[in-house]
Amino acid sequence: MTDACETAILTYLASSPEAKIEDTLTWAADECKPPLDHLAVVGSVKSLLVDAYVSASDITNSFYTLSKEGQSILADGSQEIRVLVALVESGDGLTMPELQEKVGKAVCKIGMGNCMKNKWAKKDGAKLVPQIALNEVADTVQAELKALSDADGIADGMDDKAIAGLKRRKLVNLITRKSFCVTRGASYAPTRVKKAADLTKEMLDSGAWKTTPFKEYNFLTLGEKVGGGYLHPLLKVRAEFRKILMQMGFDEMPTNKWVESSFWNFDTLFQPQSHPARDAHDTFFIKGPGSTVSVPEDYYERVKTMHESGGAGSIGYRYDFKREEAFKNLLRTHTTAISSQMLYKLANQKGGFTPQRYFSIDRVFRNETMDATHLCEFHQVEGMVADYDLSLGDLIGTIETFFNKIGITQLRFKPAFNPYTEPSMEIFGYHPDLKQWTEIGNSGMFRPEMLAPMGLPENVRVIAWGLSLERPTMIKYRIKNIRDLFGHKVDMARTRTAPVCRYDATE
Repeated sequence: MTDACETAILTYLASSPEAKIEDTLTWAADECKPPLDHLAVVGSVKSLLVDAYVSASDITNSFYTLSKEGQSILADGSQEIRVLVALVESGDGLTMPELQEKVGKAVCKIGMGNCMKNKWAKKDGAKLVPQIALNEVADTVQAELKALSDADGIADGMDDKAIAGLKRRKLVNLITRKSFCVTRGASYAPTRVKKAADLTKEMLDSGAWKTTPFKEYNFLTLGEKVGGGYLHPLLKVRAEFRKILMQMGFDEMPTNKWVESSFWNFDTLFQPQSHPARDAHDTFFIKGPGSTVSVPEDYYERVKTMHESGGAGSIGYRYDFKREEAFKNLLRTHTTAISSQMLYKLANQKGGFTPQRYFSIDRVFRNETMDATHLCEFHQVEGMVADYDLSLGDLIGTIETFFNKIGITQLRFKPAFNPYTEPSMEIFGYHPDLKQWTEIGNSGMFRPEMLAPMGLPENVRVIAWGLSLERPTMIKYRIKNIRDLFGHKVDMARTRTAPVCRYDATE
């Protein structure tokens, strides 16, 4: 269609140098055989303007069309007149249900209001009674619509107030139609030769580039905006935390396995099989496959013995350790499941134990009630150090070093209980915006009952600490509701506009 429109325009202008298309709208409909689509003609004119084949001036025509309600009034009269007619014909007025039945609910709703506004009718008890005779009123709305329709929508001879009233009642729609007056341009030719936009290998090989017309290069035009991926605020904070931990000498643990067995997630951490956290209302268990295939059998027996009868100075939990419970699959509730596997490998590697620092930042899952600060899945930041003769002072010093590097200098530690650490501490930091102390993490020293079955030397101690990734991210980006940060309600624009995460370390 575009090529046909271009050909028709150039052919029409070829008749004489003074040839002119007065109005593309009427020209496309009346002078072209067959008639051309005006939108396609406009597109062709704009395309020809780029290469100066034609010159054009804008023509703007505005007119009104009647809405569906306006057409109904033109045919049957306005709602207020139809209501008045019904009231007059009734003699002593009508109740609301009677009026609705006679003229319809839609007509009654609009017409009754206008009748009362014009003081053509009034309420008398339950009835609406007429206050004026039919011959004393005129249907001005219908007359105005008829005058507009007869003038093909041109409102030049009509009162502005009348037009405003029709528009307010949404009886008419203003249509603005643009067209062009077209004449020959500076580079006019009867046939258009399209200019090449690219210099191709074929042109170079054949020599066609010497005679091929090329489009002029516009150095002022901006290139198309380059789209691309954007890091989510969580990933920005994660990258910064990862860099800080690596600077502190930590190695990252492989945490890309979200499904774990209860053995690694709970049992190796000396968490009893009757612990409430292992119930279905706290943990997401996997239906298929419901059980893991295998675990290190000798290690399993040592863990079982520790739970049933104790060891390393402990009496254990004194219950029957169940294999089917230990083999249940679940979505890991913490990345400490990976920490226990790394410590087991460390204890049983060739050459024996060597001190190590490990960290992980990855997703964990818990069956929690969702609210502004809790989700069923979140990211856990975890760090641990395994070395000889570590103490609680080493743990506090490591924690203070990390938090100082992310700008949190005011810390407090509160005694706490965890099944697999003793002593255990909750970490509190002072929030300068909230002007209060806020819990930001948990920490402790892994219990001997957890470390002994792994085969670690007796004087090896493991200090560990963890926090969520979401809470510091919400503080950093001033986000009040966690669902605005992570999940299906996230505003994608925030991902594009969130600034780079940078923490200023304090000495």
